[in-house]
Amino acid sequence: MAKKLSIIVVLLALMGATAAAQDAKAVLQAAAKGMGTEALKCITYSGTGGYVGIVGQGYSPGDDWPKVELASFSRTINFDARTMREEQVRRQGNYPSRGGGGIPIQGEQRLINLISGNYAWNLQGTNVNPQPAAAATRQLEIWLDPHGFLKGAMAAKDLVGFERYEGGPSREGGFGEKRNILAYTMGKFRIQGSINNQNEVVRVQTFVPTPLLGDTVEEKTYGGYKQFGGVKFPTNFHHHTNWDHEERPQGYFGVRDGGHNSFGITIANVQPNMCGEAVTVPAAVQNTAVPPVRVESQKLADGVFYLTGGSHHSVAVEFSDFVTVVEAPLDEARSLAVIGEVKKLIPNKRIKYVVNTHHHFDHSGGLRTYVHEGAIPVAHRDLVPYYYYAVMDLAPRTLEPDRLSLYPPDEFQETFVLEGVQNDKYTISDGTRIMDLHLVEGNPHAVGMLMVHLPKEKLLIEADLFNPPAASAPLPTTASAANTSLYNNVQRLKLNVAQIVPIHGRVFPWADFVKIAGSGKTN
Repeated sequence: MAKKLSIIVVLLALMGATAAAQDAKAVLQAAAKGMGTEALKCITYSGTGGYVGIVGQGYSPGDDWPKVELASFSRTINFDARTMREEQVRRQGNYPSRGGGGIPIQGEQRLINLISGNYAWNLQGTNVNPQPAAAATRQLEIWLDPHGFLKGAMAAKDLVGFERYEGGPSREGGFGEKRNILAYTMGKFRIQGSINNQNEVVRVQTFVPTPLLGDTVEEKTYGGYKQFGGVKFPTNFHHHTNWDHEERPQGYFGVRDGGHNSFGITIANVQPNMCGEAVTVPAAVQNTAVPPVRVESQKLADGVFYLTGGSHHSVAVEFSDFVTVVEAPLDEARSLAVIGEVKKLIPNKRIKYVVNTHHHFDHSGGLRTYVHEGAIPVAHRDLVPYYYYAVMDLAPRTLEPDRLSLYPPDEFQETFVLEGVQNDKYTISDGTRIMDLHLVEGNPHAVGMLMVHLPKEKLLIEADLFNPPAASAPLPTTASAANTSLYNNVQRLKLNVAQIVPIHGRVFPWADFVKIAGSGKTN
């Protein structure tokens, strides 16, 4: 009897799974038919008057991503060839000139991004710039397009479907709209799409990896569908990177985490099956792989080492029985390489502190690696709650696991320490060597921005407030607002500085910087 019951249970489960798969396929077929996806091989669309949010570069953790205006936008996708060409012309527009990511933009900035299969590159005029690290997310972008999502669902082997209420107020009144949900995996990415009762794809969502926050939501919402040559296509794009909230959920209320709006535009021109020129992968792109992490060291003074070799640098400073590292940029791979170099340069001493100049993703992506190593992060008091609750958690990271998520230290949550710069100055010392951390007041780049001063060595370590020109290039004739804020703060604090040690670029004489920032000429 028990055996018969088991067989019946298994059969019922199989019947339920088969019915669910059939329902998902029926929803998919209705949407593909209604939107004209089946006859669509490629598509070109364009628009103006939108914006791009610079992800991970907000002025403060509570602010939205800083925006720049899209003077124009166009995209051509060939679904069969798995290629995409996207062109943007960006300008500052009327958006505030604060935050990172190259803000403020001077004049107009043209970007041409391409993807073909597993190859990604940019074009600057006729110059080809391979982007191997961007290939996976650019290829994903094809399938987050509303028609791309449906085509991905057609090819999926694990398509599932269900119904739920979601979104804002419904047409029928009340909160939420009944939608059909289709979901599948593509490589390591889980993708879900919401389809309304008009058989329109109104939302596509997945997660992408960021070193600081881990699995980070990527959400595309689509509206204002119109007919274009037998194909329905949305005229309103609104995208989020990170959840659309200003405060952390899961009990962390009061901790601001405002960055989410990453893209928005009104599409005016849609050309179904307009494929454009074939996208051919240049030889330079085919022969370029993600470069290995390289760390080079330069001794600046006794026990002070400049750790370069990439786009972002760190500085290691030796004390009597410990080491302090200034800046943990980019990601875990970079941080592990820097930590390894520090151990060679200063053996048998613990990295006790890692100083964080500011919270932008590219300057804080390696913090968790140092915490796993046993280091104590030091940041301005305004950033401590954000780091503690939003960053230093042990939530699973499914896309790019790091050491802290895979191998959490003993009693991590009970013993984790994060030092805050409380009075706009913080000193690390062993009684002989002194390292002073100062708040950079009034800077336009980031709230809680710190600069680091070594008084005896007359060295000033700073990030993003001044990026020196190449040694062969002429000095700038005008100063940016960030340059001016750095200069004014050094003058205010009466710091004795001989050289600037930037996180980007090269060691630069203070006297030459004064010629730029002290001239009174600004751009």
